[in-house]
Amino acid sequence: MPGSSTHTCDSTALPGSAAALPWDALVTTALLGTDRRPSTTPEALLDDAALRTVRRRAALLPAAAAPLPTPAAPDPRPPLPAPARARLATLLTDRPGTGTTRRGAAPDLLELLPQWLTTANAYGYAPPPELLPPLLDAARGRTDLRPGALMFAGPRALWLAALNPDWKFALRATPGAGTTLPAPGETQEVQRLWAEGLFAERVALLAAVRAHDPQAARTLLQSTWSTERAEDRLMFLDSLREGLSDADEPFLEKALADRSRNVRSTAAELLSALPHSALAARMADRALSCVALDRETGTVVVEAPHECDAAMERDGIVAKPPTGRGERSWWLGQLVEAAPLDRWPARFGGRAPEEIVALPVADDWRGELHAGWCRAAVRQRDVGWSRALLGTPTAPDAAGPGAVSLAERSKLLSALPAADRAEWVAGFIAAHGLSEAFQLLGVCATPWAAPLGRAVVDALNIARDAGSYPWSFSGVMGLAERCLDPVEAVRLEGFTAAVEETENAAPGAGGYWSEAFQRLVGTLRLRQAMREELAAGHTP
Repeated sequence: MPGSSTHTCDSTALPGSAAALPWDALVTTALLGTDRRPSTTPEALLDDAALRTVRRRAALLPAAAAPLPTPAAPDPRPPLPAPARARLATLLTDRPGTGTTRRGAAPDLLELLPQWLTTANAYGYAPPPELLPPLLDAARGRTDLRPGALMFAGPRALWLAALNPDWKFALRATPGAGTTLPAPGETQEVQRLWAEGLFAERVALLAAVRAHDPQAARTLLQSTWSTERAEDRLMFLDSLREGLSDADEPFLEKALADRSRNVRSTAAELLSALPHSALAARMADRALSCVALDRETGTVVVEAPHECDAAMERDGIVAKPPTGRGERSWWLGQLVEAAPLDRWPARFGGRAPEEIVALPVADDWRGELHAGWCRAAVRQRDVGWSRALLGTPTAPDAAGPGAVSLAERSKLLSALPAADRAEWVAGFIAAHGLSEAFQLLGVCATPWAAPLGRAVVDALNIARDAGSYPWSFSGVMGLAERCLDPVEAVRLEGFTAAVEETENAAPGAGGYWSEAFQRLVGTLRLRQAMREELAAGHTP
């Protein structure tokens, strides 16, 4: 090949080539086609481009090697047992199908990954390094996987995320990731990081100090509060939810006068969660003045607010209602939601919550009043009021809109102990079937308690006998695969055989139900195997 000097790299031409053209013109000719630039042939153009490329490369000097990255922090946790390691690799290589309707008997492996991660984290295992990239890829595509995946991945996930932009979510999901926080008692270092640190580092620092000394955390926050940006003030204020107590009230009361409406609203929400706060008392006085009991008729009478004054707005009442909502009902709902529930029995002559919610309400105010009580019960985690508003699961209106919708019932259930939740939903399914049960099942603890599991299986069997297609219950079936206790697999074996279809059954429904139950049994057995594989390497 001719000499290697770089300044002549475009000066030597092949016969019939376009070497006289500058490189940019050569590229343009290749893009447009030689038929539009008749000065050369396709073969000559490609030969000339190859020659120039080789000559350019031959003249390049090797670049200095980049410094090696700092090694990842060690992970002291024990390694996975070999069978669990192989299982994780299988779960991570599974990909969801392209169809919209699930059919066939094969378990959906990707849906089992969250449960596998939960169990592995409970045992405290470290991940195999070679499986970290596919694990982070899976978490990148599914936000619901991220908490469990990042906990399992440990410090190496942050190390990898710093090297690969595709995994930056791991750094965003871990405030202060990669930063060693000072001990809460190291006052000077805490003050320095609070003054100079990045926002994520400061959020992590505030949480760490608050867990150790709430008063010190409030003092830290107050020291810079007036100079913080509105969005930062909002995030810092939101961090007070953890460990919220009456000692936070003075700071939150001052935040009610903040320049930012979002900050004022968050401060009011936090204060209303403190039943003995001055704001809660003000809200209770306003709410109780709007609701009274007509002792002659035993009917609840409601007189909603006629205006939203400045004091109400300062306490967090949003003056402008959403589209389609009346102003007075909107204001009433907010007042009832923010009022401590323990103030209502005295207003109704010492009646218990069950008796109060059973009272008739005049002028169609029942729905608004009960909805406000529901939100209050959820916010205040009041078990007694939650039970009263839920009512009995077998009531005829339990599956209908009523004064308490199914969405509100699912939130109320979350305030109950796990066993009570399962018992209520089991009774609901036994009385009303599965068509309205999906939201309610979603708040039940897993694995489902035995009575709830039996109620779901019985209802699925009834649906099969009715002759409908199983995908009408695909949501509940998917929950059952993830939430039923694996011991139910033995009982479900009897449902996997195809049944004789009745005259009114949908065509082929029996075969589809057989496949659905086979998939359910296979998934339960797989979950049991996953448990045993992870338990094998655990030392009690």
